[in-house]
Amino acid sequence: MISTLYKPFQHWSEGGSIFILSDTHFADADCKLMDPDWIKPEEQIEIINNVVGKGDTFVCLGDVGKPKYVPMIRARRKILLLGNHDARGAYKGLFSEIYAGPLFISDRILLSHEPVYGLPWCLNIHGHDHNGMEAYSEGCKHINLAANVCGYTPVNLGKLIKDGILSDIESIHRMTIDRAAQKKKDAIEIDKTSNA
Repeated sequence: MISTLYKPFQHWSEGGSIFILSDTHFADADCKLMDPDWIKPEEQIEIINNVVGKGDTFVCLGDVGKPKYVPMIRARRKILLLGNHDARGAYKGLFSEIYAGPLFISDRILLSHEPVYGLPWCLNIHGHDHNGMEAYSEGCKHINLAANVCGYTPVNLGKLIKDGILSDIESIHRMTIDRAAQKKKDAIEIDKTSNA
């Protein structure tokens, strides 16, 4: 179990791993416009099922594509964050949980469909952008898991964490404490200067 996840999301890792992927666009006619080498839905399902086991949780960060392919993913639990191409009711009954917007699953991990900027205290795992995999942008660390960007292969969240992906991200709690300590230090210095 990934104990660093907020309590409502810890069950995702009970009895298996959490795998994340975005923008599968199963049988979406626009795929070839985004990437001329886009693979067929059946090939994507095979890649996903070669990585994700029956006891695992599969998290899709949006833009699923045709609903008929979702039952072919063999994960025990399937989670969806709706993307800009997803109709709200199209996947009802196909996913264990469906979320309409960005989701903080721990104090330093934000899942979203589109990249979120300006949060230097978290890792933003997202899709939507069909270029580039990992970057820092406006102080926020990003991992882009759009299917075509990561070889259509879901990424293991627990492995990312164990490999230290969060090690260079200072938590918002630490930043808040440091900011308060600096304000106090500055006030003392101002007071010393005024009394001199």
